[in-house]
Amino acid sequence: MCATPPALARPATAARPATAARAASAARPATPPPGWRPGVAAARRYAVARPGVIAFAVRTEARCWGFRADRVYPSASVLKAMLLAAYLRHARPRPLRADERALLAPMIRRSDNAAATRIRDRLGNAALVRLARAAHMTAFRPAAVWGLSRITARDQTRFFLRLRALLPPRHRAYGLRLLRSIVPSQRWGIGRLKLPGWRVYFKGGWGSGSGAVDHQVALLTHGDVRLSVAVLTASNGSHATGKATLEGVFRRLLRGLLTDGH
Repeated sequence: MCATPPALARPATAARPATAARAASAARPATPPPGWRPGVAAARRYAVARPGVIAFAVRTEARCWGFRADRVYPSASVLKAMLLAAYLRHARPRPLRADERALLAPMIRRSDNAAATRIRDRLGNAALVRLARAAHMTAFRPAAVWGLSRITARDQTRFFLRLRALLPPRHRAYGLRLLRSIVPSQRWGIGRLKLPGWRVYFKGGWGSGSGAVDHQVALLTHGDVRLSVAVLTASNGSHATGKATLEGVFRRLLRGLLTDGH
């Protein structure tokens, strides 16, 4: 079973009597609809019948489910979500410059590799390590070639579930907007699912497009409710197969939240 890490620490403040009840209610974990559970068994059956090696994890405030959740994969472009968060944390006390936005937006929205390299070179790997520590990630290892950084499904759900808190308030809306506005040509996998009422923030990674790796990691929010999902795959045989696998796993995991029920 995936273990849920401790929540990010917040400064303790005394609640006023008039707001004590609301504060107690807000402190309770926000969870998906009553009785909802991810379709782990169906996703696992599907995964083992597909080409390649597939791992996944689903995390809510209350618990985590997974299959091969600690298997290590090269990150490919899902690392760009970490680069985005690390850079925004680095810039937290000031507005972003135009040249910074001109790198961050294409890095996320259309997965520009040259922009990602420039952002990583400005930050250094130490900033990624600090971000991983803040997100309670335990297996993350950066690499000289950023796309070869080591990730697990368990760690990626830890990061994405806490994404809002990890982004500095000044830049939070901007960072989330980028992850919600992936270009249409890269909206496969979870990007094809109809999830009414849910906001979906995600990033994919597909290496060279050969099917060697195909990943997606997402944060889903519905009001105060949050859940994160990571699906990592390797040795798919082709990029088309990898994309189909991603959609099939997400569709089964999120059954019950979809409009078509499939």
